[in-house]
Amino acid sequence: MSYKKEFILADGIYLLSHSVGRPLLNCHDVLQQTFLDPWQQSNREPWPDWLAVISEFQTALAHLFHAQAEDFCPQANLSSALTKILGSLAQLQQANTTVLLSEDDFPSMAFAFQHALHQQANIRFMPKQTDLTQFDNWLPYLTDDLDAVFICHAYSNTGQVAPINEIVAKTKAMGIISIIDCAQSAGVVPLDISHTDADFVIGSSVKWLCGGPGAAFLWVNPKREAQCQPKDVGWFSHQDPFEFNSHHFSYHSSALKFWGGTPSILPYAIAANSIGYFAKLSPKKIQSHNQALLLPLINAFTQYCVSPTELLLASGTCILNFANKQENILTALRKNNISVDVRKYGIRISPHIYNDETQIDQLIGIIKQNL
Repeated sequence: MSYKKEFILADGIYLLSHSVGRPLLNCHDVLQQTFLDPWQQSNREPWPDWLAVISEFQTALAHLFHAQAEDFCPQANLSSALTKILGSLAQLQQANTTVLLSEDDFPSMAFAFQHALHQQANIRFMPKQTDLTQFDNWLPYLTDDLDAVFICHAYSNTGQVAPINEIVAKTKAMGIISIIDCAQSAGVVPLDISHTDADFVIGSSVKWLCGGPGAAFLWVNPKREAQCQPKDVGWFSHQDPFEFNSHHFSYHSSALKFWGGTPSILPYAIAANSIGYFAKLSPKKIQSHNQALLLPLINAFTQYCVSPTELLLASGTCILNFANKQENILTALRKNNISVDVRKYGIRISPHIYNDETQIDQLIGIIKQNL
């Protein structure tokens, strides 16, 4: 079955789903029905309809990740979500707090750690280009003095997938807080949040979930939730937002304690629809399709692959480095209206459910002509 007809696709070949996924064809109708119509066509306030959108967003995430809806909280972006997590736990606000990241994490995450922790906190980094797919390479860094470890499920610049289940099991046994970033994996690499059982998971809708920017999320393990006391709060963090008593605040008894003030709705209207679509389709099906398209690409250019050539260790992105031929190849791809991008390790190529074998064959042909 071809899924192209269900998405808004311009002319050419779009292979940038690691950056921004293409919108569903029905997103205009969904936006009209769930956001604009309650605003335009009713003589009552639209908030009951708008807040129903947030419930749909939580429910869609629950189906996608095999978790409970009430354990998800909407967030504007991952940096904000991470900052809220770090500020909510007394354990992570001490002068001797020690956390572990990787040099291959998205820089915005490091920025959040540097400014949300105590000024004398110790932030350690696993070196660049460590093979983060291998659990044994994590072990020397998982030391007894760690308070928290930040783990990308999939790394944007290397295409690696971390063995999160093994890492979380180890950190849990050591009493180390685990925070997972699934921005690059959500929708294309299956993730059962309940099974992984990390302390926190943050992610966004803009990439493989095709939900646009502004609809990020924070999942809080219900075993950890009671210990969290977010500092960045507002009336929607309250157990009863409509109590309207300035002298009484009680945290919401779910992940929504991380919500904050008056929420935005529009991004979540688009994302709830999109996430629901992919949850029904299933990340496993999307991954299977993605891998079927990555395989001929890897086979054609194995010697140029920076990302893992073993698909079980790879995200949905193939990264190729053609050294001094790179600019020629990028120019040729642009002339043929094939959309890819390039980062420090190479050209990033990410086929989604709306791409097909013919497009990959065309991509391979153009690259070979310019090698």
